[in-house]
Amino acid sequence: MVKYIIKRVLLSFFTFFVIISLCFLFIKLLPITDADVFGQDASLIEARRKMLGYYDPLPKQYWLFLTKTLIGMDWGVGENIYTGKDVWDTFISKLPPTIIVNLYSMFLSVPLGLVFGIFAALKKNKWQDHTISTLVMVVVSVPSYVYAFLVQYFLCFKLGWFPFLMGNGTDYLSWTMFVSLVPAILSLSFGTIAGLTRYTRAELTEVLTNDFMLLARTKGLTKGQATRRHALKNAMVPIFPSIISMFIGILSGSLIIESIFGIPGVGSLYVNAITGKAGNPDYNFFLLDSAFYTLIGLLSSIVIDLSYGFIDPRIRMGEK
Repeated sequence: MVKYIIKRVLLSFFTFFVIISLCFLFIKLLPITDADVFGQDASLIEARRKMLGYYDPLPKQYWLFLTKTLIGMDWGVGENIYTGKDVWDTFISKLPPTIIVNLYSMFLSVPLGLVFGIFAALKKNKWQDHTISTLVMVVVSVPSYVYAFLVQYFLCFKLGWFPFLMGNGTDYLSWTMFVSLVPAILSLSFGTIAGLTRYTRAELTEVLTNDFMLLARTKGLTKGQATRRHALKNAMVPIFPSIISMFIGILSGSLIIESIFGIPGVGSLYVNAITGKAGNPDYNFFLLDSAFYTLIGLLSSIVIDLSYGFIDPRIRMGEK
């Protein structure tokens, strides 16, 4: 198991290195905005550019990028967005709203997804199962931003229950802030609930048809007892790793949803870094966000693979 963990970590590190190197190379092939257009911040931006080797040959720029940026965590300052502000400090300040809105979404999505999936599996081929399965297929097929517009139209505009945008301030745990986040939470939850429902139903349905369930019934257990003691326990083996990866992936947030509901998180920061001002991207923010999302994705895949061995000891014994 230790050898496997080391191998996965090294492979993920190599993958991250390749991806971030390609991002750096592609960005350096693009033109940069002249520092003179930033007015009073021009001297600061020009100094940081020279420190990071913007005007040096490409191999030296890459070496400075590895030593000063990836290792030294100096990502420069904002140019086309948050002009003159430190990129890393600005990025850290954007993490709390992203984490909060996605945590709320997960706390809503996971229980409902499990409940609907278990209920559909227990009512297999009945009208309840057909209804849930049909709704799941419809929900999965629709992008999350469509739900965002529907939520804004019906709950915010027609009914007036919630504001259109997230409230101002940094008191993210207050009731007022929570109410303002409900539309975004609902928009993020629809797809997660549907996906987890479909996955849970498929796994539990397969387990319920296994031979050991018939053996449990012949030993005197009722259908409910056999389901609780054996079926659910075995069905959760592939389901729990996906739930764990969801909680790790909350840091990635939602690019479009954050922009629609005015959530000042890393998702909207990424979108703004791409669009920039007057169509000029902010390469520093873009590079940091790209590295962040890449790292989160690789970390999620590692946790998924490792969690199988910890949840089901048979996988570790099978390795031996």
